[in-house]
Amino acid sequence: MRANMRPGFVIMAAAMLAPVAPARAEWLQATSKHFIVYANGDAGTVRRQAEDLERFDSVFRYFQTIPERPEDESNKLTVYVVASGSAVRRLYGDSSRNVGGFYQGRASGSVAFTPARGSTGDARSRDEPRIVLFHEYAHHLLLGNYEAAYPAWFSEGYAEFLSTVRFDKDVFWIGAPAQHRAYTLHLGASLRAERLFAANMRNLSQEQVSSLYARGWLLTHYIETDQTRRQQFGAYLTALNAGKPSVEAARAAFGDLRQLDKEMNARMNAAKLPAYRIPNERLPKPVVAIRPLRAGEKAMIELRMRSDRGVNRTSAQPILAEALPIGERYPDDPVVQGWLAEMALDAGRYDLAEAAADRALAADPRSSQALVYKGQAHLRRAREAKVKDPAVWQEARSWLLKANKVDADDAYTLMLYYSSFGMAGVPATANAKAALARAHELVPQDPGLSFAYARQALIDGKLDEARVALRPLAYSAHAAPDNPAARLLAMLDARQAGKAAVEMLEAEKGENGEEGED
Repeated sequence: MRANMRPGFVIMAAAMLAPVAPARAEWLQATSKHFIVYANGDAGTVRRQAEDLERFDSVFRYFQTIPERPEDESNKLTVYVVASGSAVRRLYGDSSRNVGGFYQGRASGSVAFTPARGSTGDARSRDEPRIVLFHEYAHHLLLGNYEAAYPAWFSEGYAEFLSTVRFDKDVFWIGAPAQHRAYTLHLGASLRAERLFAANMRNLSQEQVSSLYARGWLLTHYIETDQTRRQQFGAYLTALNAGKPSVEAARAAFGDLRQLDKEMNARMNAAKLPAYRIPNERLPKPVVAIRPLRAGEKAMIELRMRSDRGVNRTSAQPILAEALPIGERYPDDPVVQGWLAEMALDAGRYDLAEAAADRALAADPRSSQALVYKGQAHLRRAREAKVKDPAVWQEARSWLLKANKVDADDAYTLMLYYSSFGMAGVPATANAKAALARAHELVPQDPGLSFAYARQALIDGKLDEARVALRPLAYSAHAAPDNPAARLLAMLDARQAGKAAVEMLEAEKGENGEEGED
C-alpha cells in the first residue's frame, strides 16, 4: 500500500459509541450505493446501519485516496443482519465456535453475515457486531482496490485498524484503540515481530491466532501513524511481492526486529494513542432507500440466507423442499422466483429452476438474475448431455448475453460466459477471455475467479499477469502454505514455463475429478 498524506492527526483514547436500541421490528431492505442490507429491525436502526456502512466505505476511499468506480454499484455487498451470534454460527457451520460474523467475496454477489446484537449486554459488547462487520468489509475493500499480496499479520491487522473507525457528530476518527484486543495484547501469548512476519495462520494455535490479530493491529497502527515506519512498510511490501521471504524482507526494510518489538510495546503501553480526526464534511452524505420486504420475500428470507451462505447439491435439497411451497404461493413476485430459481439450480433441478426463472421474467422481463439462472439451466443440461452442437451452446449463452445487456458490469454474468466454453469443452474465444478479465477486474475478491483468470493468463503465456493474480491467493491469510496458487507461483518464480504450470493444473484436476466453473 502506498503511503498517503494523513490529515487531522491528533492524540486520542476513546470508547466506541453504542448504537440506538431498536423499536418496532420488521424485515426491511436498505439499499445504498455499495450495499444491500437485509435486517429484521426498525427503519431508523436499519437506515443507520446502512449509512454507517456507506460512511465506512467513504472513510477508506478518503484515507487511501481511492476514487469511486461507477461499476461498483453493479456488484454491491449484501449484508444479512441475523438475530444473534449463535445464528451467525449456525449459518457458518463447522468450526464456528469463535466466529462473530463472516464475509465471502464472490462474483455471484459478495455477502456478509453479522449479528444484530453482541454476545453480552454491556456497552462494549453492543459494539461487537459493527467492529466485526467493519473488519470484514475492510478485507473486501483491500482485496478490491489493491493487487498486492499481503501477509497474514497485515491483512488482519489492517482490518482491525479500520474496524474501530468511530463517527461523532461533526468528525470521524481513524485509529481508535482496539479495546476488544486489550486482553490479548496485555495478558495473552505475544507473537514477537519475527514470529509475526513468519506466521501462517494454519500453523498457529488459537491463542497464537488471537495474538496475530492483536499484534497485527498494533504493528499496523504504528505503521499507519508513523511516517518513517510507513515508508519502511512500503519497501517491505515491494520486496515481499517480488518473491523475497517475509522475515528477510522485514529485516531489510525495518532493520532490527527486536528494536521494532520494543517500539511496538512502548506504543501499546502508552497512555494515549495517535489517531486521525477528520471532519465529517469531507465525506459524501450517504443516500439510503428503505423498504419493507413483500410478503413473499419475508416468507423466503430465512431460506435465502441459508442458500446465499453457500450450498452443495446435498445441502441444497432441504432448502428447495421448503422453498417450493412459498414459490407456489407467490408466483408473481420476481424476487421470490429468482431466489427459487437459484435454489433449484443448486439442487440440480434444472426443470424447476427454468420454470421459476420464466415466472420471474414474466413479472419482470429485465430480471438479470432470472436471465442468468435460465441460461445456467440450459448450460448445465448441455454439459451433462455432452452436447457437441455449437447451436445448442450458442442458444444457452444467449440468455447470458441478454443479462449482460441489462447490466454490462455484472461480474457473475461475465464469468459464466467465459466458463461456458470450458463446459462445452472448447477453447475460450477472445470475447470470452475479455469477459473473464473484466469480471476479475470488477470482483477481484473472488478467489475462484482470480484463479481462473491466472490459469487463462498462463495458457496465453501472459506470465506477469498470472503472477499478479496468483500472489494474493498464495499469500492469503487463511490459505494452506502449499495451496495451488503458491505452487504455481513458485514454478513461475523458478522461471519454469507457464506451459508446465498449466500441465500441473490439468494433472491435479484430473486426479481430483474436478469440473469446470459453473
